[in-house]
Amino acid sequence: MDQFHPKLDLSVDETTGRVRAAYLRVREGRVDETREVAAGRAFADYDAQGLLLGIELLAPCTADVWDQLSEEEPEPVRRFLRGSPPRELVMMVSPAG
Repeated sequence: MDQFHPKLDLSVDETTGRVRAAYLRVREGRVDETREVAAGRAFADYDAQGLLLGIELLAPCTADVWDQLSEEEPEPVRRFLRGSPPRELVMMVSPAG
């Protein structure tokens, strides 16, 4: 199940219109392992073969998280991961503290 099947799901605050969370699906498949990739902010789902299935964003994380997650992926997946996250969930610099 290594075919690229991109999908972006958003959870939006109905009052403010702001994005609260996002899930970027890369491939279809059964989640075997979920890894925290940015402390409390981003989680990556992998299948039993170690293929990236998707990424859940719960709070803003830095752009380098996307670079790390996409570096082993084919070009279409890299483009999707680097270009799809909502702006309010990506920071260009690391958070303080």
